Amino acid sequence: MENKINLLVENIEKVIVGKRSVIVEVIAAMLSGGHVLIEDVPGVGKTKLVAALAKSVDGKFNRIQLTPDIMPSDIIGFSMLNSETHIFEYREGAAMCNFLLADEINRASPKAQSSLLEVMEEFQISLDGKTHKLPSPFMTLATQNPVETYGTYHLPEAQMDRFIMRVSMGYPTNAEEIEILGRMEFENPIDKISAVVSLEEITEYQKKVTEVKTSPQIKTYIMSIVEATRKSDDIKLGVSPRGSLSLHKAAKAYAFINGRDYVIPDDVKKMAIPVLSHRIMLSQKGKAAYSTQQNVIASILGTVPVPVTENV
Repeated sequence: MENKINLLVENIEKVIVGKRSVIVEVIAAMLSGGHVLIEDVPGVGKTKLVAALAKSVDGKFNRIQLTPDIMPSDIIGFSMLNSETHIFEYREGAAMCNFLLADEINRASPKAQSSLLEVMEEFQISLDGKTHKLPSPFMTLATQNPVETYGTYHLPEAQMDRFIMRVSMGYPTNAEEIEILGRMEFENPIDKISAVVSLEEITEYQKKVTEVKTSPQIKTYIMSIVEATRKSDDIKLGVSPRGSLSLHKAAKAYAFINGRDYVIPDDVKKMAIPVLSHRIMLSQKGKAAYSTQQNVIASILGTVPVPVTENV
């Protein structure tokens, strides 16, 4: 790993125990310039992961607890008349930051959810004929609870497709949870961590990620995986071109994190499940054969031939 990236991972691990793989995936998403959907049961550390990342990067961190009565203006801001100048002035919403935690995104109304679309895709806010650029870097990290459906609004496929990855924390092991009990006994470890990477360095790393080389064989491998999702009888809706672009970006970021300036097949395989699984819809046959979308992508990875590549 790049020294600073390794330092970033270790800093977050002071708060999040035993989830190095998930931490690396979220950092890869950040270096790709993408957004992350963290889907898991309550209480496993979703919010703490986001807060630890924001504190470790010295970025402006805003959190908005999404509920059915949240308005789009709470997210993107609004124009207010200045009583002295008689001019409408922009008042920032929660999205005007580096790291936006949209907590329980599936509790927000469709109108509020849709206000995030331009923010996530264009990195800007259009309001009353004016465009307001978001700070750089900008990243949305949304959480949702997959088991409680009362009072929730299902995220449409178009919105799901805006997230470069969907990750899951999962329960800690017995030993990990004992360590968590010890760490949290007298203080919250998140209060003790400080920034180890600057926003300027993250922006520079994002630029370096775009320069990571991908051989024609790797690009063909990515497209073979994507094409397999479109032809599988187990899948009703396959991966879109945005999905193949996202997998390419994520693989380059993962290669960079591991200190390489070129992508290997293992980078693609590592990123395929978090990048592609939320972009497919299973057919009735697929639902009967597989318990999750992740399992379908894992099965496809086992059938698509892995290319033999040279370092590029």
